[in-house]
Amino acid sequence: MNTMSYKGYAARIEYSDEDDCFVGHIAGINDVIGFHADSVAKLHVAFEEAVDDYLETCKKAGKLPQKPYSGHIMLRVPPELHAKVAMLAQAHGKSLNSWVTELLSSAD
Repeated sequence: MNTMSYKGYAARIEYSDEDDCFVGHIAGINDVIGFHADSVAKLHVAFEEAVDDYLETCKKAGKLPQKPYSGHIMLRVPPELHAKVAMLAQAHGKSLNSWVTELLSSAD
């Protein structure tokens, strides 16, 4: 996966053959925040600087920075599936939330 994380923000990373550099954009927010660098080490620094600059700019403007995700997922599934996964979670000795979190964590 081509992502980086810092202070709760994730960045999607791509390579630009045209510009001969790595290009990143912060994912999951409406504000457009991009950064670039010609090496992975420099890209990490540029990403952290972009996040820090974004947070500082929001603070100076008196604006709350957007948060990428809340950690809450609301799903609508058929009742039969809900019952099935609840029983599977219980069979594994886990809550539905922790069992599904494990499954989602293993997804690529």
